This record gives sequence, structure tokens and C-alpha cells, in this order.
Amino acid sequence: MKSLGCILTICTLLATLSAQTPATPSGLSSRRALNANVEHYDPRLESDLQSLQQAALASDYAFRQVAHLSDNIGPRLSGSPQAQTAVEYVADQLKRLGLEVTLEKVMVPHWVRGEETAALVEYPGQSPNTRQKILLTALGGSVATPADGLTAEIVTVNSFDELHALSKEKVASKIVLFNAKFDKELAADGLAGEAYGQAVVYRALGASEAAKMGAVAALVRSVGNADYRLPHTGATLYSADVTKIPFGGVTAEDADLIVHLAAQGKVRMHLTLTAQTLPDVPSFNVIGDLKGSEHPEQVIIVSGHLDSWDLGTGAIDDAAGVAVAMQTAQLLQQLHLHPKRTIRVIAWMNEENGGAGGKAYAKDYVADVPNHIAAIESDNGAGHPAGYKVNAPPAAIQRLRRLALILQGIGAGVLRPLEDIEADITPLQRLGVPTFGLLQDSRTYFNYHHTAADTLDKVDPRLLQENAAAMAMLAYTIANLPDPLPRTEAHQ
Repeated sequence: MKSLGCILTICTLLATLSAQTPATPSGLSSRRALNANVEHYDPRLESDLQSLQQAALASDYAFRQVAHLSDNIGPRLSGSPQAQTAVEYVADQLKRLGLEVTLEKVMVPHWVRGEETAALVEYPGQSPNTRQKILLTALGGSVATPADGLTAEIVTVNSFDELHALSKEKVASKIVLFNAKFDKELAADGLAGEAYGQAVVYRALGASEAAKMGAVAALVRSVGNADYRLPHTGATLYSADVTKIPFGGVTAEDADLIVHLAAQGKVRMHLTLTAQTLPDVPSFNVIGDLKGSEHPEQVIIVSGHLDSWDLGTGAIDDAAGVAVAMQTAQLLQQLHLHPKRTIRVIAWMNEENGGAGGKAYAKDYVADVPNHIAAIESDNGAGHPAGYKVNAPPAAIQRLRRLALILQGIGAGVLRPLEDIEADITPLQRLGVPTFGLLQDSRTYFNYHHTAADTLDKVDPRLLQENAAAMAMLAYTIANLPDPLPRTEAHQ
């Protein structure tokens, strides 16, 4: 990310992904009373929604798109050749569906990972002439070490408070390891997003906080749920008022090793990171319009982000989101359904390390924001959708309760109000556009998120079908309601 505000926005978003809704009345009679107040939709709309659900649950279209993006094209970090190939592929696929396709130019960061190695070269009980290999990865935006690496003692802390309690003399010229653990129990209870939000601040801000104390490099314990010795990458932020220092994510097991050894005595590491930040390059948001039959000027966005980190192949983050957005258009064309308002498919570029795509769109289309009826994004994997995350007035939520009842058959009938939804549509949310995300089961999502294990095998085809149904049915409902949804108050 390029600013503190961007990182903190993402951290807040992730911390609130699994926040609980206000308590609802308990008991069968209370639920019946609530349902009795739900107005039915036009019979044609109700029939169309049933057809959409059935078609989505019988289709492998989205899975085939995920497979091509992740297996055939591969990692799609902004500025990479694969990202450009993905742009061209999705644009071609949307044209084949009969959509009006445009490419919106976006200037994106071009960060290249390079070599990344580390080893403990001094530690208590060390055998002569040996070292211990440490598994790590550079964090997005990290600067490089000297070409031949650097060697320094490691200082371990569990929090920013512990770091700030040390004197600068104890930190100067050393490597700081932030051993902030991902809360597995919280994730197992269905609050994986909250667990991630608690830990990810150390990845976002750790390098700058260590640099303020005179450190020469920093490491952070991988921000994830699975201990398979997988390093976790992701964007970091350098404050403008401090020296940039190399920053890496170290596996949970290796973090434990370092902490254990450091408790016994001095531990020194040789660290080599050769990452480069090259000049920004042009890329594109891919935009495809299925024009509305009555109000073509009014737009409902369905979307996912096209870029991914480069360790895995970006299947769950976020080829899955792009694919279910594409399938919204594919299902409508397959069933010859004609939404009254325009449904706009967007494959965003640069969500992972800058958010340039979402920001550019909000700027380029600011004059047309009043005609943006809703923005929907899927960017939390491909787990079972329990329903929707919603940032919209209560009156808007009430108008979607009939849809929620229809989706109860596949366990996707929750409408959960949240402050933040997904990063790419946040700029539109701030302009008052109602925003929605798929409320997915994320208990295992952070096992693989931002790691080499984000690959096609982590996508369950049946669950992806459920996500496609939920995305398409929400978009089609909003597109065909008699009046646009009530809006929120714009704020920056």
C-alpha cells in the first residue's frame, strides 16, 4: 500500500469480516413473525431467481475460469506479464458472452520479489561450522538487503508495546522479529477475519516501527492459520519519516525456533532479500457491461480482483471472485434473462499491493456515481456462502429479505450489516453506493491465503457453484427491483 490510510483501511476491513450482527429474536414464532413482514417479489422475478439458482448449481463455468486463471496463467502480481495475460483473457471471455467490454487504464506498482534466503549463523548449542536454514519470504514492497546480504543479531518481541519498551541501544543494528501469533481458536469459532486483523497490523507497520528504533531489518511471524512451514506474504507500508529496511515474513515454525533459541542466548541471522521496486507500469481494470433493458444508465457491479500474490497461483485470492462475477453474466445469457438495470462485471487490478484499480474507477466514474445502484465483490475465498455482508441502510436490507429467504435452501440466507465490505469497492462505498460482499466460511481460508498453497485444489467446485448462485441472484434482484436501493450518506 502507498499510504497509512490504505493499510489501516484493509486492517479494519479484515478485522471486521466476521463481526457478529445484532441479536435477532430467538424461537420459531419470532422467525415466523419476521418472515411474515417480508414482501414477495414480482412473480416473474421470483421465478427467474429460482432458475438462476438451479442453473448455477448445475454449472462448472466458474470452476473452469478459476482453473484457467490459476493453472494456465498462474501468479498475477501487478505489473507482471501474467497479470497482462489475465487482463486479455478475461476481456476475451466477456466479449464471448456478448458484453460491451472496456479496459480502464490503471497505473500500478511493479515490485519484483527476487532472491530470498536466510540462515541462523550463530545460536546457543550450535555445532561447529553449521547453520540453520530459515524459511521466509519478502513482503510486498520490501526494499533489498545489500547484494551479499546482511548479518545481525535478532531481537524478538510479541507486540509493538514490547518493542517500544526496549531501549534504542538494544535494537539498533539488529533484526527485529515480531512474533505476533494468529489466534487459531478465534478462527475456529468462525472469526478468522478478526484473527487476521489482529495479526496483520504487524505485517503492515512492523518495518517502520523497527526502523524507528534503529533496526537494520525486520521479520514478522506469518499471518495465517496453518503451521505447514509456509511463509505468508502481503503488502507492507513504510512511513515517510523513517529509513526503509528489509522486511520478510517467516514461517510460524521458524519464528518459534528463533524465539526458543533467543531465550537461551545470542542468535544471529544472515539475511538476503533482493527485491526491487521498479517504476509504475500501466495495467487495466476489465469492465464488461450487460446492458439493462429499462434503465441501462443504472449500474450494479459484480466483481473480484484479478491480480494475485506470486507465491501460489491465486486460486482463492482471487480467481474465485473474478470467476463468480463472470458467471453472473454467463448465467443471465444462458437463461436469456434481461435485467432492467445494467449489470457490470469488473475484474479489478492491483487490490493486493496498492488498491489502484478501485481508486481509479471511483475517480474516473465519480460523475456517474449517482447511477451506481450497488457494488458487489467476492474477495474472501471460495468457502460456503452463508449470505451477504452489507453496507446499506436498513431499508435497503429489508428489501432483500425475500432473497435471503429464497437462499435459505442452500444455507445462504444471512444479511449481515458491516462497516467495511471489500477493498476494491470501498472507494464507491465512501461515495454512498450500497456495497455487498459474499459472507463466506473463512475458517480455513487463512491456511492458504498469501502463501504458496493458494492453488486450484483449494477450491471446492460445489461451494464455488453456491457462491456463483449467491452473486448472480443478488445482482439480478437489485437490477430488477422497482426502485433503486436506498443509499448511504457519502463520506471520505
